[in-house]
Amino acid sequence: MTATLRAAIVGTGAIAHAHAEALAALDGAQLVAVTDRDPAAAERFAQERGGQVYADLDALLAESRPDVVHICTPPGVHAPQAIAAMEAGAHVVCEKPAALSLAELDAMVAASERTGKRLAVVFQQRTGTAAAHVKALLEEGAFGRPLVAVCQTLWFRDQAYFDVPWRGSWATEGGGPTLGHAIHQIDLLAYLLGDWESVRADLWRVGRETGTEDSSTATVAFASGAVATVVTSAVSPREVSAMRIDTEKATITLEHLYGHGHDHWRITPAPGVPDAEVARWAMPAAEEPSGHVPLLRGVYGALAAGEDLPIEAADPARSFEIVTAVYSSAAHDGARVTPASLRQDAARMASLEAPVTERRPGR
Repeated sequence: MTATLRAAIVGTGAIAHAHAEALAALDGAQLVAVTDRDPAAAERFAQERGGQVYADLDALLAESRPDVVHICTPPGVHAPQAIAAMEAGAHVVCEKPAALSLAELDAMVAASERTGKRLAVVFQQRTGTAAAHVKALLEEGAFGRPLVAVCQTLWFRDQAYFDVPWRGSWATEGGGPTLGHAIHQIDLLAYLLGDWESVRADLWRVGRETGTEDSSTATVAFASGAVATVVTSAVSPREVSAMRIDTEKATITLEHLYGHGHDHWRITPAPGVPDAEVARWAMPAAEEPSGHVPLLRGVYGALAAGEDLPIEAADPARSFEIVTAVYSSAAHDGARVTPASLRQDAARMASLEAPVTERRPGR
């Protein structure tokens, strides 16, 4: 990277530190501005990470004029903040979930196309040398056709987590753990398997007092012919983020929590696959784990070169569509939802609110 891009961070909570650390690791990026609704929090962040503090986003955009704005606020304000930043002339890197609804995300994508500014949504699970290696092998057909998959996001969040005012509310969070947590693994699954074809799903509330779900179950069919079960939980004491893809020639497994490296992946050949063929599947000698650093390196490199975003940051809507289809299916008693019917259901998609089945004694 030869050009230095001036970056701003909006929202200085925990995830903003991951962005600041990644920016500090890049040669062509400089953090110049920060803002937060809590001025004291913004000041503490700036003292630790750098950047000038501004009273609000409007002042930051008008006075600092950053090249890239990182949206690290709660999801309820992602869409208006991202659109304002792009209209002010800045590219946007937005934390997941990108928006409260598919309609909001569509508006963000439209603003990107209208202004010519890039919109990158943070799905760092796509990154790392292992994911790139497995994706390349799948795309070249080295494993044969993908057949069956399992995608699990089994995390643990106590009641205090849901008691934060903006959480557990359709109006301010846009959904529950399926949107806020599982979207990372769902995104990685879709990154590897491609376009989705249909979704059937149910939402459950089994252990937390919340306005949304604390668990969900879904079946996702992909255009390739593969079928996946997707299970999400925020009530699982032994936490794991796991994925399994069974193909004609191999089983690919991944088990981690919030990030993965080579040791988290395993490729098991089917009986009869020649050793020489299996040897080609070995992970590359050079390793880089998944994370914000490789994601932002690719994004900033593309921005500096005036190129399209790398595949690790492209297709911001695909995994959001799958999650939205989970909610839409639950709202229609487990009906099969397709990409066409999802877009046709404009009223439902304007708000992700969907009924949740209570599964506790006496309820």
